[in-house]
Amino acid sequence: MLIGLKNVSLSVGSTQLLDQVQFALESRERVCLMGRNGTGKSTLFRVLTGQQATDSGEVVRTNDIRIGCMNQEVPANQAGDVYDVVSQGLGEIGALVARFHHLAANASNDLTELGKVQARIDALDGWVLESRIQSIISRLKLPESARFADLSGGLKRRVLLGQALVADPDVLLLDEPTNHLDIPSIALLEEVLLQYPGALLFISHDRAFVRRLATRVCDLDRGKLSSWAGGYDAWVTGKAEALHAEERQNALFDKKLAEEEAWIRKGVEARRTRSAGRVKELMALRETFRNRREREGEAKVVAQEAERSGKLVVEVTGVTHRYGEQTVIRNFSALIQRGEKIGLIGENGAGKTTLLQIMLGRLAPDTGEVRLGTKMELGYFDQMRALVEEQTSVEAIGGGKEFVEINGVRKHVITYLQDFLFTPDRARVPVRVLSGGERARLLLARMFSRPSNVLVLDEPTNDLDLETLDLLEEQLVEYPGTVLLVSHDREFLDNVVTRSLVFEGDGRIGDYVGGYADWLRQRALPINTPPARAPQTRATPVAPTAAASRLNTKDRRELDNLPGRIEKLETERNSLIARM
Repeated sequence: MLIGLKNVSLSVGSTQLLDQVQFALESRERVCLMGRNGTGKSTLFRVLTGQQATDSGEVVRTNDIRIGCMNQEVPANQAGDVYDVVSQGLGEIGALVARFHHLAANASNDLTELGKVQARIDALDGWVLESRIQSIISRLKLPESARFADLSGGLKRRVLLGQALVADPDVLLLDEPTNHLDIPSIALLEEVLLQYPGALLFISHDRAFVRRLATRVCDLDRGKLSSWAGGYDAWVTGKAEALHAEERQNALFDKKLAEEEAWIRKGVEARRTRSAGRVKELMALRETFRNRREREGEAKVVAQEAERSGKLVVEVTGVTHRYGEQTVIRNFSALIQRGEKIGLIGENGAGKTTLLQIMLGRLAPDTGEVRLGTKMELGYFDQMRALVEEQTSVEAIGGGKEFVEINGVRKHVITYLQDFLFTPDRARVPVRVLSGGERARLLLARMFSRPSNVLVLDEPTNDLDLETLDLLEEQLVEYPGTVLLVSHDREFLDNVVTRSLVFEGDGRIGDYVGGYADWLRQRALPINTPPARAPQTRATPVAPTAAASRLNTKDRRELDNLPGRIEKLETERNSLIARM
């Protein structure tokens, strides 16, 4: 065992986050820590690293163990360039190596100072670390000279991963490592972690990521930690069975308690004729019931439906848009009709949000035309989590009113927020103190509190726990209106969208049937070619080439028949695409 917990308990306020928790992480394991938002997963990380004291129990670590950690939050005031930030993972020697790196890069610097830094690195035998920093920067494809503060959220997280990896830790702790990463960056992260020789403990709600990496899943629920070997799918099955068994056990317990309560209410005479031990047993049942921690309710994500929009939602024709010298959208045309579920797929900075703004008529393209449909009522989920920091959740939803109307039913704002797992107390705190998951749920609550027939969701899956994610998926699939979705969650895209607009580089946007996995299958095929009759020249005999002249009779006959077969298959394929 590299690191572990023995009977660890920890309470924060009136909530017991860890209750006699047992945990052990073995060499080369890749363990995913699952659980609802707010159950204490990040707290468990802090306990393992020694940043958080416990109420009782023991944290066990092997001697001289090196622990690398990437937190969920990106530091707000991190100074320096990428090389500086990565090298900080090496402590004092890393700062010296970074200093030497910058002095050596600038020929005008004082050679005396350069010599002093070099001598200090020699004394600490630190030159091997310079090549390690360069190796990490290269493997993670980081821009070493770029200022950290100027990077996108996804690139910042890759830099922080480099900082955690550079010390060559025995144990690597990653808290939501895929948040804000685009799909190519997630794929790169998967490859790096699959090759990582140490033990890995990570928190993630990205199902495809967990499936690819996890050899074991641990689940933190109401202070108890359970473990399932075999990865994500084993956890899904095992967790469902465990909850079902718990429900059966609780039902039997409640039935027995009710029977005993009915008996004791019969009065003194009944108690005299019965064993005194039965009264004692009832007291024990009552105590067990008081201490039982019920599972929190599920979020209730229900979309309000507005009057149907027109059949045409948006039509863009020949749209091109640039930022300076960069063309982010090049000669793009598309027709989107009522009821379609459209996914926008592409790297960070490719122009997905820009295309959304153009399609909604909020941004004029440089060239081309945009035609919007009629009777459109928008619901918008903003990736920037645009909320007034000093407002409470009640104010953000009610706007000064005590009630909201959901599909014709009048609800108090507090009751409505409880559907999104906000307790009355939590609904009244300022937005600035909410966690990332709570902010995401509040934005969903605000979006679904208003009637809509077009939903626009810009990266809604960041910070959502799996249960809320599943419910959101369900709601979007059943939603009768139109959905425009930007996401880097591959499984979410596959489960929701019926059509994908993919940014393929140099401003080109491909239009594909289905979700992410469908795009992977189709991207080599000329899907965007409109159905057409094959030119007659295909059936014309072709003069044999030098290669063809070496074919035998059977092969030549097959080669002669190929144009006809290709035409038939293309016709069949176009027919299937039209049917889909």
